[in-house]
Amino acid sequence: MTPPTTSASGQRRNSAGLRRDLELLEALGSDEALQQGGLGVVRLAELAGRDKGQVSRTLATLADAGLVARDPVTLGYSLGYQLYALAARTAEARLVREATGYLRRIVAATHETTHLCVLRGGSVLTLASELSEHAFRGLGWEGVSTAAWRTSAGRVLVSGWSDEELAAWYELHGHDEAIVSPASSRPSGPSVVPPPPPPPGKLLVTDFDSLLAEIRRIRERGYATVDEEFEAGVVGVSAPVYDFRGQIIAAVNISAPKPRLGAHLDAAGRLAARGAAELSAQLGAPALTPPG
Repeated sequence: MTPPTTSASGQRRNSAGLRRDLELLEALGSDEALQQGGLGVVRLAELAGRDKGQVSRTLATLADAGLVARDPVTLGYSLGYQLYALAARTAEARLVREATGYLRRIVAATHETTHLCVLRGGSVLTLASELSEHAFRGLGWEGVSTAAWRTSAGRVLVSGWSDEELAAWYELHGHDEAIVSPASSRPSGPSVVPPPPPPPGKLLVTDFDSLLAEIRRIRERGYATVDEEFEAGVVGVSAPVYDFRGQIIAAVNISAPKPRLGAHLDAAGRLAARGAAELSAQLGAPALTPPG
């Protein structure tokens, strides 16, 4: 029996079908669709120049794959969760890939461990770490979530929000424990345990007003510092990483024992800010006005 073959015309039909699917996804990502919270079959057919029945069948297939979602009340379609999940994973992978060189440069300049962190609700998640030659932790923090309000990285990650957004967020997460979701046990070693509490009087942020004051200092300086607030004997600095929209999407963090870095926090903060700014430019961020 002769094996089935794909003809050139069949390939063209498949390609044309994919292009038509992409046209609908692009229409659902348009300003019109985003402003209205979705578009109906009739409007999508108009935009694509296609038959309503064809568009309806295509949307049903895309909905089954999670690439579009249909509102049960308005019957309008919008971009689906699976599309956002794919985009988020792709963006995060690129972020780690692009950041690696900058993290290594900071380690070479400071001889201290450097992390790339992102916000997850009320927590800071470490995506990647570059360890110094005298790393003060035997276990990396990749995959470990820590309370954002307790860390320099967390405060940086919310520093672009309005006061109202900060207030709502703090109401939900302002009393989270230091380690929010420790990593599961790993073959190479034990899971992360909660750090020792900070010495008395070390916490700068104890309520919403003090968080707001610290956020304003971060905006002025362009970086955040912590002095034993997250863990006794440990200090750190963090600076924001911006995306092409000018929004904060990550933080570059330097952490070290206080005897090594405590007297140089501002210098480390400026270095982290420069590295984060260079990474932001690599990611297409618009030129930002340096802090005063």
